[in-house]
Amino acid sequence: MPTDLPTSPSTAPPVSPPIDPLPGLFAEEIRVRAFAAVALGADTPTKVMEQAGLSPRDATTALRRLLSQDVITDHGGLAVAYGRFRQLARGTRTPAGTHGSEDERTEAVLRTFVRGGRLVRLPAQWQRKLVVLRHIAEQTFEPGVEYPERTVNEKLRVWCEDAPVDHATLRRHLVDLHHLTRQHGVYRRPAQV
Repeated sequence: MPTDLPTSPSTAPPVSPPIDPLPGLFAEEIRVRAFAAVALGADTPTKVMEQAGLSPRDATTALRRLLSQDVITDHGGLAVAYGRFRQLARGTRTPAGTHGSEDERTEAVLRTFVRGGRLVRLPAQWQRKLVVLRHIAEQTFEPGVEYPERTVNEKLRVWCEDAPVDHATLRRHLVDLHHLTRQHGVYRRPAQV
């Protein structure tokens, strides 16, 4: 049975695409200058500061923001994250700070902060720091095995040989995050963390 009822327009608001953070990221001249310096080959904060004509504070702030949005990388030297721009060009957006699946993100963090079984440095970003510390605990200590403090220190010194963090700081982080328990100078990695 045909109906001649008028169709009403949809009352649902139109869905807008997610806002791209890049225009806002590059809306500030200082960040653009820092990014341009990296794109032109400045691979250290000092070189960025010199090439972009920025103060140490401005260069540090700009680089921190550019790194957090994954438009530059720091894998032993600053560089443009061309892969992120290729993803954006193809329309395969990933939120800033992520690189696909959780395993891929974990691997990316570990590649950045751990090289050759050594800690390069502890990440400033909390979530990345958690990934690195969990990795160190899992690679260094067997669950349920008791370790005297001297042994714990020796094992952690290996991780810290070239890092700007010492074994005592690393040990404290592992205990604070419950990757290691401590009782009467004996340490143990719990079976489940």
